[in-house]
Amino acid sequence: AYILDHPEVLPEAMQRLQEREIANRIAPLRAALEAPYPGAVLGNPRGSVVLVEFADYACPFCRQSVGDVEALIAANGDLKVVLREDPVLSPESADAARMALAAADQGRFPAFHKAMYAQDGVSAQTIAAAARAAGLDLAEAQAAIAAGKYESELENNRRLAATIGFSGTPSWVVGNQGFAGAVGKDALDDAIAQARNEARSKDGKTS
Repeated sequence: AYILDHPEVLPEAMQRLQEREIANRIAPLRAALEAPYPGAVLGNPRGSVVLVEFADYACPFCRQSVGDVEALIAANGDLKVVLREDPVLSPESADAARMALAAADQGRFPAFHKAMYAQDGVSAQTIAAAARAAGLDLAEAQAAIAAGKYESELENNRRLAATIGFSGTPSWVVGNQGFAGAVGKDALDDAIAQARNEARSKDGKTS
């Protein structure tokens, strides 16, 4: 009877149900989600608050979110951003993702990440240009790619995204909250603050 009298509560109820379902999917995966491919991290590598981004270099909304992530890092010294390469748009996306992981192996991930998004699109030429701009040893990177070194990482990222229910990029995980799309700096900042407060509360209970 209350719902019939107040149908406006239904959208909010559905949103809360969806948020709860996503949180339930994230919880058992959280350790795996927050464990980066070695070196594929932005911000504070030892940060106590973790923002996970599933991204594709060919995704215009991921490109749109670069400034948001940079602003969040600048404003939160304890923020560790784990980049999960999730190339869903094209074969060239996958090539860029493999080169990003090769950059991580060489300790050049942040430089490649920035250089790749500065390129005009994703192609063999722009991937190579970004790799050179980031100072990669291209021969070493190409050898690792040819050997299939990064395929299991890409498959794992796709599996994690699918398990949570993400079907596109960018997608985000902060604590037990998940978001799809270019949700903006403010929404992510609020989630980071909530995750930080939850961690502090948990530490207080266990200490």
